[in-house]
Amino acid sequence: MKAKVIPMNNYNLTIKAAYLGYIVQAIVNNFAPLLFVRMQSEFGIPLGKITVLITLNFCIQLLIDMFSTPIISKIGYRVSMILSNAFVIAGFLSLAFLPGKRMDAFGGLIICVCIYAIGGGLQEVLVSPIVEACPTDHKETQMSLLHSMYCWGHMAVVLLSTIFFAFAGISNWRLLAVLWCIVPAIDLILFTQVPIAKLETNTEKRVGFKELATQGIFWLMFLMMLCAGASEQAVSQWASAFAERGLGVTKIVGDILGPMLFALCMAVSRTFYGLKGRGIKLSTFMSISAGLCIAAYMIIVFVPSPVIAFIGCGLAGFSVGIYWPGTFSTASALVKGRGTLLFALLALAGDLGCSSGPTLAGAVASFAGDNIRTGIGVACIFPFFMGVALMILRRRSMSS
Repeated sequence: MKAKVIPMNNYNLTIKAAYLGYIVQAIVNNFAPLLFVRMQSEFGIPLGKITVLITLNFCIQLLIDMFSTPIISKIGYRVSMILSNAFVIAGFLSLAFLPGKRMDAFGGLIICVCIYAIGGGLQEVLVSPIVEACPTDHKETQMSLLHSMYCWGHMAVVLLSTIFFAFAGISNWRLLAVLWCIVPAIDLILFTQVPIAKLETNTEKRVGFKELATQGIFWLMFLMMLCAGASEQAVSQWASAFAERGLGVTKIVGDILGPMLFALCMAVSRTFYGLKGRGIKLSTFMSISAGLCIAAYMIIVFVPSPVIAFIGCGLAGFSVGIYWPGTFSTASALVKGRGTLLFALLALAGDLGCSSGPTLAGAVASFAGDNIRTGIGVACIFPFFMGVALMILRRRSMSS
């Protein structure tokens, strides 16, 4: 019996559904932090306890990166994406109705975060291999455009939420939590309909961790993903402080302006390569970006003007934009066994970098008398090692 051929235009809808999936993840990661001050005053919870919610969110997503692959392989991409969106919807509905009404506020918040973090973690593991499996040309530009959606989603969450609070009042944040459920609900419906291609063909053997671990190129990709996450977050997490100190704005404005500039520049980088990158070799673009990132870090550390240093944060955002999607595309092309496990392990490496980068910068800054510049200066090792890894990759390609 002849296999059914699905037209490419149908897969275009699949790609758009995956784009929306990354916007869902942006909602998961960036909505609750906008409410931390409100939660502190409304529920009487110390800010130190509330910030535990950030750690909990990313720890659960790390666990999903590590252990979800066997489940995804068994139930398939479609069911997994439907479940991921369902978890996000359930988590945000719980956020609206559970804390402070049905149970202890902090306990309720923990339950809500656990629920929607599962959905966010699944989204991160799933959307990249779904797009990679679609029968399209120029995978690297598609991947860059896909990952730009997280940045645009991040900005949309901040801007739309801020507009809502300005008109409806922050006291109505529960209503906004319900309204944000519309996005994962649409994505859930789309994934009940769109065609989904298999990442592994029928002739390919599904590769386990042991087979991946024996490949030197896999560990190089793992290092690059770790450096990608660390290079990104080491600056992103401190951009707010630069806005507050350098521009003399309030903390609230700094919290919005700093991360927004970084996210905008990163989104522009990924969108540019996604739309115009077909004539630009990915390795060349990544190498230039590595050099630009190191220069941006040096501006932040050594230029005395706080305003110019803040502009350096934006330049860092632009330069790191290609790191994450570019490494995904490179690994898919070079690592033998480009299955779900590979993408999950790369996501794990990226999340480890997202944790270690700002942690190192913060620890060094604290040791240096709360000097943020010194902390970011030490974190420059991450874009440096990214550049070294790209040089190794180029030499490898020249010798093969």
